[in-house]
Amino acid sequence: MRQINLFAAPSAMQLDTELALDEGTLQAWRQRVLAHQQPLRQSTSPPVSNQTNLFGSEPPDGSLPPDPLSLPSQHLQFWRWPSPPNQGAALYYVLDHELGDNKEILLYLGETCQADRRWKGDHDCKDYLAAYGECLVRCGLRPRFSIRFWSDAPSDTRARRRLEQQQIRHWLPPFNKECRQRWQTPFHNQPR
Repeated sequence: MRQINLFAAPSAMQLDTELALDEGTLQAWRQRVLAHQQPLRQSTSPPVSNQTNLFGSEPPDGSLPPDPLSLPSQHLQFWRWPSPPNQGAALYYVLDHELGDNKEILLYLGETCQADRRWKGDHDCKDYLAAYGECLVRCGLRPRFSIRFWSDAPSDTRARRRLEQQQIRHWLPPFNKECRQRWQTPFHNQPR
């Protein structure tokens, strides 16, 4: 860890609060995430767990979420619309589309019991998206994000959270706290 020189010019101290990330490093990071996620999309079978379910917490019809790209895409400001497009329990997926079709990166995966309200207010993922978007812009790229909802998630909170954890272990989205260590998110300087 580098100690800040208290007598340095303000511009020198600014380097600690804003990480300078070149386009090559950013693209290498994105390609690593894509290399993990892309083959998962191309497989037709859902993730299988070898663990026995003792409490009957799977969705009643045994369904698992589909590939996030098969779900309808929505703008991140969907919650501001007069009539919310989503209601009730859901898993939601935040994607980066900047690399182009069939190269989308799943950045974050979450669960909610109120799909029409979950994205309002403060959310850690919003902070990561803001830092990531700024990094894309500094590298001359154009941020293109979307959110998608799977509304067939269990209404039971414990069952929904177990399904969310299963999906996080499958996709390894870099903004989820469970995966940040693995991907070493280089564009955010304050891990949470």
